[in-house]
Amino acid sequence: MTAYVGIFDLFTIGIGPSSSHTVGPMKAAADVAAALEGTPVATLDVTLYGSLAATGDGHGTPTAVLAGLEGCRPDSVRAPEIRERAARIEADHELRLPGGRTVPLWDGAIAREPRTILDRHTNGIRFIARDDAGTVILDRTAFSVGGGFVVWQHEEVGAGKGELDAEPVPFPFASAAELLALCDAQGLSIESVVLRNEGTRRDPAAVREGILTIRDAIDECVAAGIAAHGTLPGGLDVRRRAPGLHAHLVAVDAGHDAGHDGAREDTRGRDHEFAQEWVNLTALAVNEENAAGGRVVTAPTNGAAGIIPAVLHYAEHYTPAARRGASRDDIAVTFLATAAAIGALYKTRASISGAEVGCQGEVGSASSMAAGALAAVLGGTPRQVENAAEIAMEHNLGLTCDPIGGLVQIPCIERNAIAAGKAINAARMALWGDGTHRVSLDQVIETMRQTGRDMSDKYKETALGGLAVNVVEC
Repeated sequence: MTAYVGIFDLFTIGIGPSSSHTVGPMKAAADVAAALEGTPVATLDVTLYGSLAATGDGHGTPTAVLAGLEGCRPDSVRAPEIRERAARIEADHELRLPGGRTVPLWDGAIAREPRTILDRHTNGIRFIARDDAGTVILDRTAFSVGGGFVVWQHEEVGAGKGELDAEPVPFPFASAAELLALCDAQGLSIESVVLRNEGTRRDPAAVREGILTIRDAIDECVAAGIAAHGTLPGGLDVRRRAPGLHAHLVAVDAGHDAGHDGAREDTRGRDHEFAQEWVNLTALAVNEENAAGGRVVTAPTNGAAGIIPAVLHYAEHYTPAARRGASRDDIAVTFLATAAAIGALYKTRASISGAEVGCQGEVGSASSMAAGALAAVLGGTPRQVENAAEIAMEHNLGLTCDPIGGLVQIPCIERNAIAAGKAINAARMALWGDGTHRVSLDQVIETMRQTGRDMSDKYKETALGGLAVNVVEC
């Protein structure tokens, strides 16, 4: 039975800059720390493998692991606390495990094996704890498989996908074809299928509240990205552009509103002429905040975290539903529930890990999810939604993951804005037709999986190919 992937599996609140290289390793380390409580642990060794080792420093992996071993979790910890812990650990050369026990931390305690790829996934991390006599008391290997999902070596959940719920739901689907058949047979929208499935996990009111909590976290991330100035950490000296772009757009809006009896309180009425600029701003704000290690919503990964917010912004401000005065809450529920259904297909049928299939699995999946979600808000049928999702991925196939310096900055930040524009275009294009099209979403997902399998490893989040090696100065 295919494990169920729901809204709150794909959309989680965490920290930047990477769901697979920061969030996942921190979660794995925190689980190890919990398992070591009450044991006579005296030393602890950690080894990063494959992509975690190759780009881990740029993604903050070692710092995330240390914070996790001290009991931090990505859904609750904040960036300042992580920085404070890292400074104290470096000064004291010791870890403070949950429960108060300390263990020494020496140079090389976190080893890196970038050319060693474990058999299950390129993002491998091994923890070995010993007592005073040198006897191994814990030896565990975890894999961060994308989107913050973690699976352990001994687990067989979800064919290696990890952390998924195998409990039955009323409307299970393992493919887009099955999802469309369900919609036809039950007379339901894709949103309704997802919400009814989620209703078996928690009360429907709690489902709606949870979705809106995710939306609110997105809003907070956008606001934080707009408010922060300066350059991003890491050494590339990438300047934050969101604050300046926001100031410009506010000024432009104010100028347009001057001819309409003053400024409008409801910004959903803003001029359509600048819709793309607001979409770009939203994507930039989120991904700049992510690159700085801020609090973001994994959607479905951190590297692609700006696309869903950017297209959701478009849905909330520039669609007929918004112009009719539809509730922001209702738009968000439709959008995020529909996006989750599409994301679940990528998660279970292929991958959302850049280290496994390249950036097509991150930015491509997010663009596809956003396109289908926007088509739903625009009033599209399930087949038009599926068509929109297919179009967006079809034109992200083969997208490589080649971050300069191993940092989630270039080309990642701009790439989110471009992919958001593709999603909007794909949704509008799908609405021109009746949902009939030659290439199915299932076919394009399988193509993405095969393309990722055939792609050279140097283009899969290793910083060993593409822009990562051809750009001398940035």
